[in-house]
Amino acid sequence: MEHGATTLREIYSQPEVWRNCLHTLDKLELEPLVGDKDPRSHEWIFVGCGTSYYLAQAAAATFTILAGVPAHAVPASEILIFPKLVVPVEHAAIFPVLISRSGHTSEVLQVAELLSQRGVEFLAVTCDGNELVGLATRALKLPVTEESTVMTSSFTSMLIALQYIAARFARQDGFVDALHTLPAALGALLPIYGPRVEQFAQQSFDDVAFLAQGALYPIASETALKIMESSSSYAQFFHTLEFRHGPKSIVSKRVLVGALLSETGYAEESAVLLEMKDLGGRTLAIANQLSPEVRRSADLAIELALPVPELARLVVYLIWGQLLGSHLGLRKGLNPDSPRHLSRVVTLAGRAI
Repeated sequence: MEHGATTLREIYSQPEVWRNCLHTLDKLELEPLVGDKDPRSHEWIFVGCGTSYYLAQAAAATFTILAGVPAHAVPASEILIFPKLVVPVEHAAIFPVLISRSGHTSEVLQVAELLSQRGVEFLAVTCDGNELVGLATRALKLPVTEESTVMTSSFTSMLIALQYIAARFARQDGFVDALHTLPAALGALLPIYGPRVEQFAQQSFDDVAFLAQGALYPIASETALKIMESSSSYAQFFHTLEFRHGPKSIVSKRVLVGALLSETGYAEESAVLLEMKDLGGRTLAIANQLSPEVRRSADLAIELALPVPELARLVVYLIWGQLLGSHLGLRKGLNPDSPRHLSRVVTLAGRAI
């Protein structure tokens, strides 16, 4: 099999995977799953590791914005090592959501065991199930089969599922309808921008930085991680306006600065990207609607043009970073299906992580 074939196939299959997940969610009885854990009376804490931690951040942002109540995300290791920095797990009015594609993640399993010992109910969100489902009294297992080492369709599908739940709590049926439009929308965008990303990846970069604000920031974080995992390249992520405060010193003609531009902060965020272009950097712009100036300036411009709420587009912003990482890896002669030093399930001190 050609290098990267599995990862690329799974990236391109996401429209169909999303359809299957949304079909599952439409049939799901949410009331017995989470109905008594209303986020207005229970603080939802999203817990994950690596990619799943960035997913947790995006889910927490969605709940905060849609439901109008605070939610936050923490790495599982923080609960285990520095519990006093997190809301105490013995607090009766918390509802942890433990996220793990494999259901094997060691730190997440340890958190599940800790919560169980203290009588704290939690929701497990997973694709494979495994031990995590066995420890949970409430579990959402999505119909996603992913063979690749790096998470692609599992990330986007679990985020869609958590956004779906948030919208149901917030009684925003229009947002649920918007999620249902995403498979067809992405299916139309992939033939247009997939080849452009592949062509763009035929150049080399000494450094890569992805920028975003608000709910798009964890998507920028995950985008940078995909670049690192799939191409063994060094990639960083910053809040867009923070990039001016020191990090822009790295900008040169061999540095790629990618920006996930929101509608809410478009004027301020696009100004940063234009400045990085003026400083000599290569730029990638992803936005729902691009201004003519940014479209002309960017070395690669991706315009989503989706008639859905800004928050409902998060997963579509991520696809292009998944593709870029894979194609950068292939250009370097690497195999994104088998990233260096990584495996689908890693063991640490005898525990799967």
